[in-house]
Amino acid sequence: MAYFDAASTEPLHPQAREALIAALDVGWADPARLYGSARRARMLLEQARTEVAEALGARADEVSFTSSGTQAVHLGVLGTLHGRRRSGRRLVTSAVEHSSVLHAAGIHERDGGSVETVGVGITGAVEIGAFREAVLAEGTALACLQSANHEVGTVQPVAEVAAACAEAGVPLLVDAAQTAGRMPLPGGWSVLAASAHKWGGPAGVGVLVVRKGTRWRSPLPEDDRERRRVPGFENVPAIVAAAAALRATVAESAVESARLSALVDRVRSEVPRLVPDVEVIGDPVVRAPHIVTFSCLYVEGEALLTELDKAGFSVSSGSSCTASTLRPSHVLEAMGVLTHGNVRVSLPRGTSTTDVDRFLAVLPGTVRRIREEAGVKL
Repeated sequence: MAYFDAASTEPLHPQAREALIAALDVGWADPARLYGSARRARMLLEQARTEVAEALGARADEVSFTSSGTQAVHLGVLGTLHGRRRSGRRLVTSAVEHSSVLHAAGIHERDGGSVETVGVGITGAVEIGAFREAVLAEGTALACLQSANHEVGTVQPVAEVAAACAEAGVPLLVDAAQTAGRMPLPGGWSVLAASAHKWGGPAGVGVLVVRKGTRWRSPLPEDDRERRRVPGFENVPAIVAAAAALRATVAESAVESARLSALVDRVRSEVPRLVPDVEVIGDPVVRAPHIVTFSCLYVEGEALLTELDKAGFSVSSGSSCTASTLRPSHVLEAMGVLTHGNVRVSLPRGTSTTDVDRFLAVLPGTVRRIREEAGVKL
């Protein structure tokens, strides 16, 4: 089986596995206590925090660990809005943000706030001028923009948007789930959210970074853990493994990202050549190195994924957070592209050229059979 769904979750990095097993033996105690085993756990936790902060370009005391990337986004969005209530109640987001941002925005609206959604072009990137105009509007408390889109891979103009936010005096929250560890993070953000299982760490560890000077107040009942930002007992072994995976992924990223990007370029060029009536989606150049998405006309996405699974390929369709629903992807709809027959191929570390070649060999016949069964002949 060739696993091509790294945008949903990256397989556990070998260094994360080693760190997790070791930390289970020495990092199990309560890091808030004062006895020996607890002090060892605290040392492991703080060392992991320092390593993650360094990789993300932050200070250690700005980093908190959450139970997931989704929780990091929720706390980042709602906590910053809560801390800046006196500045205004407007939230600005792009139309293609992850569902965690959209759900937090819905909570904000139900609480009496307002949300302005900035549209995107056909590649999935926001228009900088429109975003700037939105954040300059009076009463804007927070802006949100992902570093790269989770469905089509398009990299967003974060640096330019951050400059507009700085001009307006508005903090920018960046959801860096798809690029943390893989690509350098642009500066200028005030709040950042990321998820360890996207870079080869274990599931159940998210990262919330709140820059010094950013007004933030927890929307949850206060807890003494994680600088009063995140309630609950820290999973020290998993956090240690997450830091080990991030450190290793960053060290490998220059070589591995270039290698995966070349494989993605091959898929982008070969699929429309081999399969008729296919639309390859997203920016062909300004993109995450590991993601390529295409849609096949006259094909149901679920049927195509099922057949590819039988052929030995794990791929996804649309957003991993909406794949179990019957609604079309909000990302593809916002881009104005074909939503049916959608396939997202996202390559994990170590993907071989042989697996990609086999995928390109299997795909045309698979699409042709599904179309013929539906009575479509091209």
